[in-house]
Parts: sequence; C-alpha cells; structure tokens
Amino acid sequence: MPVPVRDWLIAHGVIPPSGGPLNTQWDIDTAIATMDQYGIQLALVSAAVPAAFTPTPALAVELSTIVNDSLSAISAARPDRFGWLATIPLLDAADAVREINRSYDELGADGVLLTTHAGTRYLGDPTLEPVLAALNARDGVALVHPYDLPGASPIAVPAFLMDYAADTGRAAVQLIVSGALDRHPRIRWILAHGGGAFPYLAGRLSLGRALGYGADPAVVRSALRRFWYDTAGPMSPYSTPSLIAAAGTDKILFGSDYNAIPAATLGDGVAALRADPALDWQARAAIARGNALRLFPALASRLR
Repeated sequence: MPVPVRDWLIAHGVIPPSGGPLNTQWDIDTAIATMDQYGIQLALVSAAVPAAFTPTPALAVELSTIVNDSLSAISAARPDRFGWLATIPLLDAADAVREINRSYDELGADGVLLTTHAGTRYLGDPTLEPVLAALNARDGVALVHPYDLPGASPIAVPAFLMDYAADTGRAAVQLIVSGALDRHPRIRWILAHGGGAFPYLAGRLSLGRALGYGADPAVVRSALRRFWYDTAGPMSPYSTPSLIAAAGTDKILFGSDYNAIPAATLGDGVAALRADPALDWQARAAIARGNALRLFPALASRLR
C-alpha cells in the first residue's frame, strides 16, 4: 500500500504503527526491483479495502479517495511499469458510482477492484445495481477480490487459506443467479485466485435447481467462459487442468498477490507457470502477457 494509505490505516487503528501485514509495506523502488528480478515488465496495482476497514460510508469514501489518488500518482510517475485498478467503496451505491466516474474521468484508471461483498451484500445484490450499470456503460474491467466470510469467527485455519476461495465463489454465483452477469454484458469480470472455488464447484449450480436455487447447465457453461481468472495462488500442478477445462487458456491472466506475499513466493509462482506441464508455450505466453493486453489494450502503448 502507498504511504498515504498506510498512514490512514494507522491513524484509524486498522494496523499497528510498525510491522503489520506485508501488503501495507509496499514501496515503488522495491516493487520495481522485484519485478525486474522476476522478468515482470508492467504490473497493475490495486488495494483491496474490505468494508470491515471502513464501517461507515463516509470512511469508505475517505479511504478509497486516498487509495485512488495514490495509485493514480504511481502510475502517472511510471506509466511504463504500472497500471492501476481503482478501489470502489460499496457501502453506498451512490458513493460507488461517484468514485467510478472520478477514477475513470479524472484519474485515468485502467479498471476497478470490487470486494466480493460489503457486509452481507454480495455483488449482484439489487442495492448494487447502479454500480454495475455504471461499469457496464464504460465497458469496465472489474477485479473481484475476496475477504473474510461474513460472520465467520477466526479459527485455526486462516481465512486467506480457505475461506477466500469460498468468498470468491459466492460472489460469482450471486452474479449468475441474480442475472447481473447477463444484465451487464459489457463488464469484463476477473475472479481473483483462479476463481476461488467457483470453477471447481460450478456443477453444483445445476444440481441446486432441484432445491430452488441454481442455474441451467448451459447458463453455467456460458458463465464459466465469461469470467477471466488470475493465477494468484491456484496454479500448477493441482488446479491448472481444471481451470483450463472450465475456462480455456485465453481467459487466464498471470497474477501474483505481491506484496501480500513475499518476493520469493512471487518467484515461485513465476517458476510454476513456466514449468506447468498442463501448458504449452503458446498458453504460457498468453497467460503471461497476451491475454492481459487483449483485456487492457491501452497498456500496449506503454510497453512499446
């Protein structure tokens, strides 16, 4: 996280004055050095701000403003190395729409980051319809990022290890069964962490119809191909074959989760992608670069 974001989180008691999670200790020079070390030409930076960090709409707007101003400045200073995704406050739909407009029109965002839920309201909830309508009107790209499951109590297994996958799956399913995916066909959705549990449990949507909640198999198959998926966490050798079978290699994007993970773990992810036996060289090239440039064509001019 940029320094102004970290300072805000400290001032509001979200993180301690020293130490804290790795993703609160980001700086541009270290990031560029890490990218150079592992052969990453350009990164799309973002900051996932869960509603738990900002329990009121006013605080959510305040923090998202600081985040987006900071990320925009980073990209403007080094457009050859960084693009960015705007953090959108979801506690109030009108606030969210205003920040979408500001981020695109005034700050030049490449896309947005949406958390899977705000409180107990998941993406696809009717109250968030104006947010999706605003993104659809802009042909927006939206990265969906998970957090702790609503109401879950801390247990021995950390939430990021297992619950995040379920949280992403919940958001994907809600977008499908609510009809939001079809009502807003121009939004390009990216599901973090290989789609979480969704690509692997999508068949349960068809089974669920018998109990009054689910989707037709053809709808499920179409949805699987509508989403894009990043590789942060799930790739090689366990998940790749299932993800490719569900979505195809043309919808997979290299993602690292850096710097929520150490630099060495980022290196492990790059090595896993290069050595993944389920991928040929064309698929590796598409995942590492080509697919992202199709999804974000404006980035191509920065890389020339």
